This record gives sequence, C-alpha cells and structure tokens, in this order.
Amino acid sequence: MASFLHRLGRWCANHPWRTIVAWVLVVAAASTAAATLAKPLSNEFSIPGSRFEAVLTQLKAEIPEAAGAMGTVVFSSDDGFDDADRAAVGDLIEEWGQRDGVTAAIDPFSLQAQLDASDGQLTDAREELRQGRAGIETGWSELRAAQQEIDNGWTQYDGGLAALDENRAALPPEAVAEAEAQLEQAREQLEAGQAELDAGKQELEAGAAELTAGEEQVALGERLAGLSEGMRFVSEDGTVALAQVQFELEGAAVDPEIGTFLQETGEALEADTGITVDYSQSIVQDIASVVGTTEAVGIAVAAIVLLVMLGSVLAAGLPLLMALVGVGVGVGGAMALTQVVDMNSATPALALMLGLAVGIDYSLFLINRHRTQLRQGMAMTDSIALATGTSGNAVVFAGMTVFIALAALVVTGIPFLGVMGLVAAGTVLVAVLLAITLTPALLSLLGTRVLGRRRGTARRQVPEYAEDPVRGRGGWAAWVQRRPWAVIVGVLVIVGTMAFPALDIRLGLPDGSSEPADSTAYATFDLTREHFGAGANGPIVAVATMDAPIEDSESALMEAQVGLAEDLAHVPGAESVVPFGVSEDRTTLAFQIVPEGGPAEEVTVDLVGNLDNSADQIGEAHAAELGFTGATVANIDISQQLADVLPLYLVVVVGLSLVLLLLVFRSILVPLLATGGFLLSIAASFGAVVAVYQWGVADWLFGVHEPGPILSFLPILLIGVLFGLAMDYQVFLVTAMREAHVHGEEARRAIVSGFNHSAQVVTAAAIIMISVFGGFVFAHLAMVRPIGLGLAMGVLVDAFLVRMTLTPAVLSLLGEKAWWLPRWLDRTLPDMDVEGSQLERSLGVDTYPDGDVDVVPDAAGAGHDHQLEPSRD
Repeated sequence: MASFLHRLGRWCANHPWRTIVAWVLVVAAASTAAATLAKPLSNEFSIPGSRFEAVLTQLKAEIPEAAGAMGTVVFSSDDGFDDADRAAVGDLIEEWGQRDGVTAAIDPFSLQAQLDASDGQLTDAREELRQGRAGIETGWSELRAAQQEIDNGWTQYDGGLAALDENRAALPPEAVAEAEAQLEQAREQLEAGQAELDAGKQELEAGAAELTAGEEQVALGERLAGLSEGMRFVSEDGTVALAQVQFELEGAAVDPEIGTFLQETGEALEADTGITVDYSQSIVQDIASVVGTTEAVGIAVAAIVLLVMLGSVLAAGLPLLMALVGVGVGVGGAMALTQVVDMNSATPALALMLGLAVGIDYSLFLINRHRTQLRQGMAMTDSIALATGTSGNAVVFAGMTVFIALAALVVTGIPFLGVMGLVAAGTVLVAVLLAITLTPALLSLLGTRVLGRRRGTARRQVPEYAEDPVRGRGGWAAWVQRRPWAVIVGVLVIVGTMAFPALDIRLGLPDGSSEPADSTAYATFDLTREHFGAGANGPIVAVATMDAPIEDSESALMEAQVGLAEDLAHVPGAESVVPFGVSEDRTTLAFQIVPEGGPAEEVTVDLVGNLDNSADQIGEAHAAELGFTGATVANIDISQQLADVLPLYLVVVVGLSLVLLLLVFRSILVPLLATGGFLLSIAASFGAVVAVYQWGVADWLFGVHEPGPILSFLPILLIGVLFGLAMDYQVFLVTAMREAHVHGEEARRAIVSGFNHSAQVVTAAAIIMISVFGGFVFAHLAMVRPIGLGLAMGVLVDAFLVRMTLTPAVLSLLGEKAWWLPRWLDRTLPDMDVEGSQLERSLGVDTYPDGDVDVVPDAAGAGHDHQLEPSRD
C-alpha cells in the first residue's frame, strides 16, 4: 500500500491541475445532485417490523382515519379569547381541514363546548330518566288499582251469575232474559277493561324496558365521561386552546408542504388577531439549518490552531479547504440519496462533524510530514510522494478503521442507524481520498510557500538525553516515565469520576422538551404541559382486535369500548382513556391513552411496560388482543432495541480493535492496552453526556433548559466514532514508539523519542477535533448537541489522558514485554507497515525520529545516528 500511495502522490504532484479539475467535477456533481434530488429530512425514527410498526400497520388497514400522523397546534392569548377570536380560529381550523393531506382538524372551542355541555346533558338525561321511572311506578300503581276494580267486577259478575242460576226456575222468563242481558253486558265491559289493562301493562313494560335501556346508556355515558374527566382543550383560565390536526400517513413524518401551509396560514391569523400560534415538533420539523454560528466558531478555533502550528496562512488554509471539500462531497452526496432513502436530520449533521474533523486532521498529517522533509532538504516532488506513501499510508489505515467502525452500524439491524453510519463512513472515505490526492496536488502548486515566511531548511541539533531517560529531560513522556504508578492512578481516578454518571444512563428519543427554549415546538410542548397536562404531549394508541365482531347495536359497541377503556385506565400511569375509532366490521377498536407524565419521563416508560404486562389479562377478559403504538411507544421501543443491540456492537468493535491493533503493532499487550484505553474514553464520554443532558450539570453553560433521557442511539454512535478516532491517535503515537524500538532503541527510551516524534501533530489534531466537535455542542439542532459534547469529551480524554498519558506510563512499566509476540503468530501475521518504513528503506531514506536524525539500520537491526548537515539552499 505504501508503494502504491507513493506512486499516487507523485502522480498527483506532477499533474496537479488534472487532479484539481477531477475534484471540482466531483464537487459540482455532488452539489447538483443535492440541489435537484434532495428531499426534506425529518426528526422521526422508525424500525420496520417492530412491535409498534406492526400495530400501526394494522391500525392503518382497519381504521385508516385513526392511523395518520398527529400534530398539535396551540393558540394563546394573554387577554383570553373573545367571540371574534373564537370565530377566527374556527375558520382557520376549517380551512386546515379542507387541505389535501389533512384528514381531520378539530376546533378546540367547539370541542370544549361539547365537553362542557355533556355534563349538563348527562344530568338532564338522568333527571328525565328519574321522572320517567317515577311515571312508570305511578302507572303501575294505577294499573294495579284498575286491575283490582276489574277483579272485583268479575267477583260481582260471578256472584250475579250464580244467583241467576240458583233462582232461574222461580223467575219469570222475562226477568231471566233481562238478568242474562245485564250479566252479558257486564262481562263484555269487564273483558274490555281487562284488555285495556293488558294493553296498558304492555305499554308500561315497554316503557320500563326503554327506560332501563336509557339508564344503561346514561350509565355508560357517565362511565365514559369519567374516563376522560379533567380532559380539556381550552384552559381553565381561557387563555390557551389546543387543536389537534391529523394527517394522512405518508411515510414517517408530516408532509413538509402541509406543515408550511399550516404555519403560513397561522401567521396570517396572528397578524389579524394578535393570537399567538405555536406548532408541535411533528408539524415544524425545524431542520433547515445544519450549520450555525457556533459550529463556525469551532472551525475558527481549528483555523487558529493550524495557523499557530504551521505558521503560514496558506499551509493552515489547506487542511480547512480539504475538510470543506470533503463535507461538500460527502454531505451533498448524502442529501442526493434522500431521493431513495429516508434520512434523519442527525445524519448529515454527523457526517458534517466527522468530515470536518478528520478532513482537517488527515490533511494536516501529510502537510506536517512534507514540511519536515522539505526542511531536511528533500526535493519538492520527492517529499510529496514520500509523505503520501508514509503519513498517507497511516491516514488510509486510520481512515479505514473509522470507516469500518461506522459502516459496522448496519449490524445493529436498525435502518436509520445503518444509514447514519454509512453516510458518515462515506464522508470519512472522501476525506481520505482527498488527503492522498488533492492534498499532494495543492502542495505541489504551493511549493515552498507551504513553509511560511521561515522557509530555511537548517535543522536544529538533537537534544542529548541522559542514559536513563527516566532522569533525562524528555518532555511530557519522560515526566510520565518518572512517576508511572502515580500517573496511572491519577488517570484512572479522573476518568472514573467522569464516567460515574454513566451508571445512571437512561435512553430515550427527543421530544418537544429537548427543542431550543425559544422554538415554537418547545412553546407548544410547554404550554400543553402547563395547561393540559404533560401526558397530552405524548398520548399512547391502544388497538384491540376482538375475537368476534361486536353486535350491531350502539349499546353493545359502547359497552365493549367502555369496558376495555376502564380496564386500560386502571393500569398504573394512565391519566385518561378515550375510545376514538372502530373498524367497519366492528372487530377493531382504537383508544387514546393519555399518560400521567410527558413522553420522555420514566413514569411513561413504566406505563408502557405496565400496559404490556396487563395486555393479556385485559384482552382475555374482553375476548380481544391488545397492541400499542404511537410516537411515545415508538420512542420507547426504539430505545429498548438500541439498548439491546449495544452489547453486540461493542463486542464487534472491541474485537475489531484487537485484530487491527495486533496487525499494526505486532504485540499482544499493546492492543489490549489500546482497547482498554478506548473503553475508558467511551465511559468518560458517556459520563459527561449523562451529567450534562440527564442530570443538568452546568446546564446554564450548555443551554440545557430541560434535562432528560440521553439520545437512544448516542451510545452506539459514540462507540463507533470514538473507536475510529482512538485508533487514529494510537496509530500516530504508538507506531512511532514501535519504530523507535525496531530501529534499536531501548524500549523505555523508544517511548520518549517516539512520543516526541508525533506528539506535536497529534496534539494539534486533537485540539482541532475537540474544537470542531465542541462547536456542535451549541448547534441549532438540539439532537446534535449531545453528540457534539460526547465526541469532544471522548477525543479530549482519549488523546490527552489515555494515549498521551496512560499509554506511555503503562508501556514504561511493561518495558520489553510490551512488544512480545509469539513467534508462530509473528510469522503468521502480515506486515502492515503502517508508517511506511519499508518504503523509506527501499528509497534509501529514513527521517526517523523527527527529521533531525538519519538512522541507517545495520545488518543486526540496530541503528547508527548520523548528524545531518544544514541545508544551504
């Protein structure tokens, strides 16, 4: 690889304009593709095939009108709403409801009026039923009295008929005929009266049945009202109204065009009435700005570091140019892919962060090596080619470790995370390609101007160290060697303290509370929480699939809905439950469960767990199968799946690090030390993020107005990214120590000389990365902020505490044992030649260790130091 890169660097240096034109075409293609093919990003997360998606798919098939995305709009007026305000809001809601893509828009004032009236209606209905029951009782009393009269009449009739039969022989025929006629008339009257009484009885029985049905219906209504008791859509003080807008389910998020339409018409209402209109996160999807002023500050700090280190505006500008070109190509290509791939808003932001950081660092490594060689007196093209073959080789290896770690995110099986990893990995790959092609081309055009004003090539003398480097003056590494145990304990205490908060980590996905405090999404979340309860910001959808269709009667349907809703409402953590949909075949019922807490609160997570645990029991009691979905359930499910896959990914990354480091350092203990250090860096990074964003430590500094759970995919993301970056510093620092040892230096002295050889450029590279990542701590996108802090703290700990402090201390204690490798394994492993030492020897050049000493290995593998003569050109 080193030889190939040497030839590539020479070709690019000899043909700079061809190389530049090629990259200009690539940038133009990426920019054009992004401009023409890019689709809006979203803040939604999804995992196809997951529990919540399966339930949502069923809901969409059975009750389409209940399956669409839901958004909240809050209207507020300090002085309350008058009739004109209510009418204006009603007209706006009606306009929204007629918009294509909107399935329902509910006027909060009309709905609140219905809720307020329902209590009175139930009271009136109950009074009417009471009066009706009293009327029925009176009717039964009158009926019983009339029946008694009829019964008495029959008794008299029977007595008269008996008397006639007894005296029939003694009475004249005319008297008998008259008596029989009278008795027949009485019988007919009694029969007619009985028939009338029977009809009245039937009427009373029917009335009683109807009254009983009415009482049951009112009782169901009262039970239903009790389920939603306290639910409001206009605040008690009359200053805030909450409207819900339901959208057609098109992909994972609300159509941005519809969101824009709602906001534009809302602005017109604000201008006409003075009412303030705020929109929930799902409607706004405010992701227009990926780079803001704070990110630019990070880049500015990086520029200052480059200028101080390189001492030349042109030299300092070159790594920045490489980084900008890299992110232009990487992010532009990613945006073009949104045409065929759903992409989260954090995806290009992550690619931007990494592209800037590694783009600057990788180019810096080559430029630094080239400047050193020029000051030695090496010819321009030869220097560019050699820098590309040596430092470029290390850059390729380091870049590949980052690439592999990020691309390995696909093993999680979570699509949005895999896309995020692949896009970031692609941007890193572009940075590597730029470093080994465009950087040599531009260095060729810059010539000696890359050295700045001091272009002389005279070299300083190599300081003579004492025989024992522990007592000698060797800078930071030698200072560490003099007190290794104290250093190790100190580092472990510092890192352990930083990592302690990670033990309390709680994962979740962002909701409105994590939005910037001055955003409309946060205003909606906060107003809703204050006036309507925190749970109104994240209702849960329950879907019940009945074993058999519900009877075709209103009371049977209502009985099934209320019975299920009451059992769901008894689950700990549920504030209210409202039925809101039924399928045409009456086999599927939908319910909205409002939690006691907000979407990201632990009480809501517990509620979802309680619902899962109660689902079988409730379903069995009602001959139904229950499932749960909605944004809140989706966030909890995704967070849990990410937490479940985290150990697997960590094992993959740790295993990969051990294999790669074994190939590079040809040692057993050094890879174990490097991997252990990587785990320390990860733990410290997690701890810093938890302390700031979950505990609220220094919230005033980091703009954390509401601490909450940590972004659920952040741990996996930090592991992947920091693994690659940690390998960068490990490669550039420890390979120099290994090379010093291979060149014949005693193990402990090699640590000092190797460290001094690479420390300056690694320090600058780390500061640059920390600056770039730190700039994103105050990014416009709230989701990106903890990523920026985690990466910045991870690089800080890994570079300065682990690689530049802990590693020299432990290696000093290990001495020669650090480089032990079984002979059979030494023969088996390929020689990676990461720093291009074999290339240098093949060219008859060896600039080890710092450009001041020419080490020529002898047959025994030792080295002789030859002082270089000052250049006179």
